[in-house]
Amino acid sequence: MDQRIINLFDEYTHVPLSRKEFITRLAKLTGSLTLAMSLLPMLENNYAQAATVEGKDISSEDITYPGAEGVTMKAFQAQPKKGKKLGTVMVIHENRGLNPHIRDVTMRVAQAGYLAIAPDALSPMGGTPANEDEARGLFAKLDAQKNLQNFLKGLAYLQKHPNGNGKTGAVGFCWGGALVGQLAVHSPELDAAVAYYGRQPEAADVAKIKAEMLLHYGGLDERVNAGIPAFEQALEAAKVKYHLYVYEGANHAFSNNTSPARYNEAAASLAWQRTLGLFGRKLK
Repeated sequence: MDQRIINLFDEYTHVPLSRKEFITRLAKLTGSLTLAMSLLPMLENNYAQAATVEGKDISSEDITYPGAEGVTMKAFQAQPKKGKKLGTVMVIHENRGLNPHIRDVTMRVAQAGYLAIAPDALSPMGGTPANEDEARGLFAKLDAQKNLQNFLKGLAYLQKHPNGNGKTGAVGFCWGGALVGQLAVHSPELDAAVAYYGRQPEAADVAKIKAEMLLHYGGLDERVNAGIPAFEQALEAAKVKYHLYVYEGANHAFSNNTSPARYNEAAASLAWQRTLGLFGRKLK
């Protein structure tokens, strides 16, 4: 697919553009409204492809935990049916909320032997709506500091969970990748932090990071990658232990198997292998 189309979709999902403006500009790129509409299924998430894990050896449920200022946070929780004193992992969604894809990623983490939760950032607004455009619009209304506190409360929930071993990691994608960086800055108890194509923390805050960091970026993701040099310089200066990988030829959201135009199976598989490697070293 023409990279200009993928870049336009990235702009649509992150600036964001209105759907009307996006379709209008897409039609100009493709040459017709008909062709533009035919490309949408390749660009937008297809949650029929979300489930990759059989749940027979995993117990999963929707839970709640206390958030900040009286908010009740909704979350999806998964863990192996056998085993106690597990390493714990928080999975943080993109700017579409807690959807079937993120539930599946949480199941993958559980399949690897961890107790995992995926909080719903939109819990203060009643939870993630089914309509993705509506969900994206709600993210602009979140209070950043209250949202951070809600996720820090989620880490505390994991650290005290009776089936956990007290060690915690976090993995996040896009909006969630940026939030992983903020958790690393604000939670000295966090052991492992994995950010997929997320906006980087401010350089001045990097010295606060105690977690070992694993950073995944798509080589074609110019918008997010612009922040890499200053971030890496700050990590080096603060002597934070980190591993940074840029997957050449991969786009933003390359790990999302429900997004056909941007999914890169080879990059996603290697990044996931590296992610589980970090968790295995830090959380067992």
